[in-house]
Amino acid sequence: MDELHARLMREIAAEALETAPYTGIPEFSPQVMRAMAEVPRHEFVPEEERVSAYLDLPLPIGYGQTISQPYIVALMTDLLEIKPGDKVLEVGAGSGYQAAVLSRLAQTVHTVEIVPALARACRERLSRLGFANVVVHEGDGAQGLENESPFDAIIVTAAARRVPPALVGQLKRGGRMAIPLGEAGGAQELVLIGKDACGEVSTRPVLPVRFVPLTGRG
Repeated sequence: MDELHARLMREIAAEALETAPYTGIPEFSPQVMRAMAEVPRHEFVPEEERVSAYLDLPLPIGYGQTISQPYIVALMTDLLEIKPGDKVLEVGAGSGYQAAVLSRLAQTVHTVEIVPALARACRERLSRLGFANVVVHEGDGAQGLENESPFDAIIVTAAARRVPPALVGQLKRGGRMAIPLGEAGGAQELVLIGKDACGEVSTRPVLPVRFVPLTGRG
């Protein structure tokens, strides 16, 4: 890991501590931090953005989409409490960065991208970099993947006006979902959704955020 990546890891740790009064998480798990350190972010941004790859900022990846801020990637990953045998669904593959981080923690990651060109590029990139336990699907992620459900964890990387019912239905009992809720360009809140052993659903607001809008029929 080079110095720029190492500096980014320190910034993520510092921001976790700074936002702990809101999130309740003063430090991310060693497993999450190791996954963040292992994934080369510069491989997931366009060539013209590589100079900024290890800044703690979201970056454009084309088609009106972005790669999320690394701190937010770490936070959402930590909230899911992923275990080695878990099957995870990601809605909004983008360039594949979040899926790559998840793949270091889970057994299998299914990621769905609605923009065909991004889905194809994401599939090629993850394959080239050796992230063999990630499956990239092209389609409407708000509908989930019924034939692969249930999922131990679900992460949504675009803001929805409401929680897509299909995703709640595909979340395993005992599972967790991290999703930003709110209007495009307006107030948004990162929300943690849990489903207990009886199938009851709970919701906890975590942190104000800013994401591109979720597209599809969710």
